[in-house]
Amino acid sequence: MRTTLLGIGVSFILVFVKIASGHIGHSYALIADATESSADVLSSGLLWIGLRIAQKPPDNEHPYGHGKAEPLAAIVISLFLMGAAVWIGWHAVEFIRTPHAMPRSFTLYVLLGVILIKEGLYRYVMKVGKEIDSQAVKADAHHHRADAITSIAAFIGISIALLLGPGHESADDWAALAAACLVMYNAIKLLLPAVNEVMDAAPSKEIVGRIRNLAGQNPLVRKVEKCFVRKMGFDYFVDIHIQVDGTLSVTEGHAIAHAVKAKLLESNLRIKDVLVHVEPYAG
Repeated sequence: MRTTLLGIGVSFILVFVKIASGHIGHSYALIADATESSADVLSSGLLWIGLRIAQKPPDNEHPYGHGKAEPLAAIVISLFLMGAAVWIGWHAVEFIRTPHAMPRSFTLYVLLGVILIKEGLYRYVMKVGKEIDSQAVKADAHHHRADAITSIAAFIGISIALLLGPGHESADDWAALAAACLVMYNAIKLLLPAVNEVMDAAPSKEIVGRIRNLAGQNPLVRKVEKCFVRKMGFDYFVDIHIQVDGTLSVTEGHAIAHAVKAKLLESNLRIKDVLVHVEPYAG
């Protein structure tokens, strides 16, 4: 929540800095960059709302909680990135076809500051996203990286225009077009895992393997037959089938199932709930 509010504040300030500098400095790439930052503000606001909803406890209508709000927020952010890419690319083409003034040199210093700020913000937010394994927070981090990328492209384009002189003003706009393509690539890259999470795709084999190993550590568990894991917001829900000695009583099998469940819930894998199905060992 704090990283999201920080991103909103920084992006909001940069929008005005970029728009003012772009208009004064005759740089469409910088104005396009401001558009990307505007999308940052809006998408971070949506992320903040999504995270607030995802943290709500389960209720009668949502017995598994509200965790799906988190990947849904990531999907919306990705779609906003796509929209920003299309908008930037469309206007870049228009400016390439329309003669305009040479960009001013001071815009390079503005862009350099933006690149450093946004890259630093990307690293910080991505670190938090990885710590809590949140696709939405990671998507927000990539939004900051996309902003840095558009700024780098604008920096290169303006530098080329200034170095080569009159007749090469469109280098600034070609840079904006290249940045739009990079932003679209990042948006698609972010969209796919968020959609998979909404579709209850299985997590990585490493996580499933660790869960199976923990369950199999119980000496009375003869075999871990099946293990299904799905992610709900920031937590995992596990359905696991274990095989035990078929001569054990129902009470004994029930006790083993509770021991396996407790072992998994006490792990550091952020497991929210476990459903254990007990079967006789097939040999």
